[in-house]
Order: sequence, then structure tokens, then C-alpha cells
Amino acid sequence: MNRWVVRRYTDAEIWLRDRTDRLAARIADRSADGSADRGQTSFEYLGIAVVIAVIIGVLAGTTDIGKMVKDGITGMIGKIIGGSGK
Repeated sequence: MNRWVVRRYTDAEIWLRDRTDRLAARIADRSADGSADRGQTSFEYLGIAVVIAVIIGVLAGTTDIGKMVKDGITGMIGKIIGGSGK
């Protein structure tokens, strides 16, 4: 092989390794800061809201206050499930 080909091959290999290392570092940083868990908090709130709705439903029975609270909670659950973020 001539020197030009060896030099180009070596430059390409160094460049490729550098890009691979940078990409691996970005992926590691992204998973370390928790952005891979995007949306996880919404589902945690959803779980809490469901538990609270069940407790209120059991305790309040058919009273007007219990119905209003239950309707409010189920409305929020609908927004979370719908993904509107509002």
C-alpha cells in the first residue's frame, strides 16, 4: 500500500472512533440526567390520582361532595392520559 492510502485510512479510523466516543458520551449523559424517563412523572401522578379517586369513592359514597371530587380527579386523569399536558 502506498503512504497516501495508509494515511487516509488512519485519518478515517481516528475520525470514526472520535465520533463514536462523542455519541456514546452524549447517550450516557442523556440517560444519566433522567431525560430518558421523560413522561414518567405524569404516570406517577396518574397512579396517585387513581388511588385517591378509589379512596374518595369508597369513603364518600354517593354524596355530592364525593361526586364533585371524583369528577375532578377523573377529569385530570383524562387529561394526563390524553397527553395534552395542560
